[in-house]
Amino acid sequence: MYEHKNQRPLHSLDFLRRILAHTSVAIGLLAFSLGMGVLGYSYFENLTLVDAFLNSAMLLGGMGPVNTPMTNGGKLFAGIYALYAGLVFIVAAAIIMTPLAHRLLHKFHWDDE
Repeated sequence: MYEHKNQRPLHSLDFLRRILAHTSVAIGLLAFSLGMGVLGYSYFENLTLVDAFLNSAMLLGGMGPVNTPMTNGGKLFAGIYALYAGLVFIVAAAIIMTPLAHRLLHKFHWDDE
């Protein structure tokens, strides 16, 4: 997927395409996670779609839930979703930062002969 250290670094336009591809994957992961959170809060806590979206978005953003869960199922879902959301945040950031880190390291190791 990435060029070897002996190969020339990607042209700027190709590198931009790579960043856009990685960003698209991260956005897809966040959208899927947000959708699962909305469905979970709607099902377990009987929240409206707007309130379920708010709770899910706040957890994915690292802020915490807005509504306190009232049912046992809702409490379990909220706890599991909070753990999941924390990992998704880290993974999405890593997906976006990987091409930048690779390019930086590649520039240090590539020797223009």
